[in-house]
Amino acid sequence: MPCRSGDFFGCTVALQITGISFDGGYADYMVAPAIALALVPTELSAREAAPLMCAGITTYNALRNSGARPGDVVAVLGLGGLGHLGVQYAVKMGFKTVGIARGQDKAPLARKLGAHHYIDSQAQDPAAELQKVGGGKVILATVTNGDAMSAVQGGLGLNGTLMVIGAAQAMQVSPLVLIGGRRSVKGWYSGTALDSQDTLKFSVLSGVRSMNEEYPLGKVAEAYERMMSGKARFRVVLTMGQ
Repeated sequence: MPCRSGDFFGCTVALQITGISFDGGYADYMVAPAIALALVPTELSAREAAPLMCAGITTYNALRNSGARPGDVVAVLGLGGLGHLGVQYAVKMGFKTVGIARGQDKAPLARKLGAHHYIDSQAQDPAAELQKVGGGKVILATVTNGDAMSAVQGGLGLNGTLMVIGAAQAMQVSPLVLIGGRRSVKGWYSGTALDSQDTLKFSVLSGVRSMNEEYPLGKVAEAYERMMSGKARFRVVLTMGQ
């Protein structure tokens, strides 16, 4: 069983996720399983820590388990809620970081986040442009568009990995791309409570923070609609006691 082998995320018997396997979360107070708790560093406010235990752990944990080493080319596909954190983590981990998004208007954001290169996937072939900087050891796919994921596969270097963390409905994978360079496509989940704790500690150490829009709990419906519209920049956080 996954629980006995240490893959606790796959332990369906004990898996308890607020909002998925049981109700709760949108409240001033809640009861949570002890195994789900993570120690929040004193340097982080609740507003800063909350998105780091969602989008933060997903990107940080995927990158640290990707096999990339400092100096390797790592591309982040998408500069939204996940991607804007992925770029920051990639830079702080010492990777040669490439941001990929649609439109030149995203270039200033990519530079602000620390990316060494920016590729406009609307005006350029992202795979060809990525090969110009050496090919990606890792491409972290944070978008929810399968076509966008398919378009970057050719940008992987030898032994490169497309790490999929965006929940797209479907994508196309080229066997020739995989075979020709011993490339792979891999999915990654977010992580356990310990992974959340590691994410928070690294974020304090490196100065990585999420860009948030804040709403009081009384406006939760408005906040949810804002999040679902895709217009939020970049995470929506509910504040309590206000």
